[in-house]
Amino acid sequence: MILFGELSPGQAVTIQGFADMLSVGMTPVREAIRRLSAEGALTFLGNRRVQVPQLTLSELEEVAYVRLMVEPKMAALAASRAVQADIDDLTRIDEALNATILRGDTRGYQEHNYRFHKRLSEIADAPILLTMANTLWMRMGPSLRVVRGRNGTSNLPDMHQEAIAALAGHDQDAAASAIERDIAQGIAQIREALLTGL
Repeated sequence: MILFGELSPGQAVTIQGFADMLSVGMTPVREAIRRLSAEGALTFLGNRRVQVPQLTLSELEEVAYVRLMVEPKMAALAASRAVQADIDDLTRIDEALNATILRGDTRGYQEHNYRFHKRLSEIADAPILLTMANTLWMRMGPSLRVVRGRNGTSNLPDMHQEAIAALAGHDQDAAASAIERDIAQGIAQIREALLTGL
């Protein structure tokens, strides 16, 4: 819900509301909220309510800095380890992503874009870096969704085919470069939205 921006930045939800949305009991919801709060994806408001924090420009710059350090490194590692089954997985995810762009499905784009980056990170087999990347995605998800919702699916960053080709050729530098450009394009769109009043 948070990752794909189904809850908007600034939106408050009660703990009971989460339990109802997810059709689960209060205990797992409380534990999930504690974890998500520790990762910065939720903020406690008191009175049994939590809020998706609004990403500030300075927070975006921090997230951008770390993503641009971590994810290209994971892409390079993935290029050194990828086998044909990994290439096939990434290709299928990217084809599904491209279909969401053609349909104008911003939520689907967000989900498949995350799945692509997550699968690439899994291929890298670097669990510490993967944990860091997941935390950063949780921080950015709601803001990404707002930007995508505003702009639609036109002009979306997508260097995935370049990354797939680099993995297929075991070209670590090209893989890192493709993912760096992909991330930089997305960050630039969010930065522009924040500067113009997301």
